[in-house]
Amino acid sequence: MLLLLAVMFVGQSSHGARRWLNLGAFKMQPSEIMRLAVPIAMAWYLSKRENKRHAIDYVIASLFFILPVILIINQPDLGTGLLITASGFYILFLAGLNWKFIVGAAIGLFSLAPLIWTHLHDYQKNRLLILLDPSQDPLGSGYHTIQSSIAMGSGGLIGKGWLNGTQGQLDFLPERTTDFIFAVFSEEFGLLGNLLLLGLFALIIGRSLMIASQAKNTFTRLLAANIGLTFFTYIFINIAMVSGIMPVVGVPLPLISFGGTSMTIILISFGILMSVHSHKELVGSS
Repeated sequence: MLLLLAVMFVGQSSHGARRWLNLGAFKMQPSEIMRLAVPIAMAWYLSKRENKRHAIDYVIASLFFILPVILIINQPDLGTGLLITASGFYILFLAGLNWKFIVGAAIGLFSLAPLIWTHLHDYQKNRLLILLDPSQDPLGSGYHTIQSSIAMGSGGLIGKGWLNGTQGQLDFLPERTTDFIFAVFSEEFGLLGNLLLLGLFALIIGRSLMIASQAKNTFTRLLAANIGLTFFTYIFINIAMVSGIMPVVGVPLPLISFGGTSMTIILISFGILMSVHSHKELVGSS
């Protein structure tokens, strides 16, 4: 939280967003660290309250992700804010939050949609509107979606081959090494390449949930399951965004997109999963 507050005052701006802290040798994005810090803190708190858990405990646990999300959205970084919100929801759900509260919260959030709309930045409103018809602004807000659709469609069944794509290699596609790298992958490796990649992702997610099911206490079970489900959320949002069925929100494709802090946090998460699996007997005997 202190790092997020520091971003507000001394953070480095890029592309109209203030998200980074310049530490000299490298830049750090504190919002990425929150993707791991929030579920760890929530899992710790709810596991401590396991035998005497009440409704107020879920409210307190919710503050663990609501407060940082407010600061992150203010940067603005809607994509990371959505991921942390999803991560917090997974912890609450896995910890046994009653469905009545979940449905009530969803209805309340939906009722606040007009108020949320008025507080969105202009570019965020354009991303939502352009989702319905990217062709209304083909050289502006709809450019990313149109170019990614062309790249994905032109890949066909087997793709154009490594580094032989046109949209990606000729710079028609923006952010081709980060948020829209799946479109580049689709153009070069086609449908078969996509199916192989999604199959590998499915194996990772399945293995994560298997490790969670074998964990011997509440803390490690919540944390391991959250890591697997959050990894799935990364993949779903990025591919849906690139495919044009969700607004562009700036979410990288895990293990594929270029990125320093994001990649580091993902690998740390996998390290935690491996530790949960390796120490499951030790945890069970303690």
